[in-house]
Amino acid sequence: MYRKEWNERSPLRVFEKSIRGGLGKGNLGVVMSRPGVGKTAFLIGVALDDLLRGQKVLHVSLEDPIERLRDFYESIFRELRRSVHLADPIEAHLNMERHRIIHSYRSGELSVPKLRANLGFLADHCQFSPEVVVLDGVNFHNTDNQELGELKQLAGERQVEVWMSEKPPREVSARDARRVSAELVRFEDYISVVVLLHPEHEGAVTIEILKDHDNPDVAALKMELDPTTLLVKAPQ
Repeated sequence: MYRKEWNERSPLRVFEKSIRGGLGKGNLGVVMSRPGVGKTAFLIGVALDDLLRGQKVLHVSLEDPIERLRDFYESIFRELRRSVHLADPIEAHLNMERHRIIHSYRSGELSVPKLRANLGFLADHCQFSPEVVVLDGVNFHNTDNQELGELKQLAGERQVEVWMSEKPPREVSARDARRVSAELVRFEDYISVVVLLHPEHEGAVTIEILKDHDNPDVAALKMELDPTTLLVKAPQ
């Protein structure tokens, strides 16, 4: 019951409609922001939304240990449970645990061969084939076109959505007219969706779409991350 309930209530349905129904299988999406604004919280919110709809998620952090990510999931799930009033929160939590695997590479660098090997092992030995892969903390400054091309190819082969967060460079980088960083612009051919988070009034974080597949008319999305719960808020 909670799947139908969540599917109808989730504010992320508005976000999906703004990007042609979602990121889509085989596509890469990137979330950008300054440090500490909420990229990981946003990605966990996206992952929880998929988990509550019965999809499998592999979350790979390139920065944080597994324990920290697991605690982050628990914290956001508790807030979601309070705000949405799920009919069967125990079942929802169990399915979140069953359908989610967290890995930590801790190298700080994207490794497509390692990800490919992990996906193969999970499929062959754990009967776990995710529909969504989250790569948290990708250093695009140290990534090249071959790596992104291989990641795009892997997403297509495995038919997964791949959401990434950009690890901000130490120095302020140049941005184009859309405010997409120079590090990402060079990977334009591989990335389908780019989302920018930026702080607003009273700690709220605005969610803005900078790239929407090949659509030249990007939707003016008016959504926020709640500063208290870190959940995506429905438009007022």
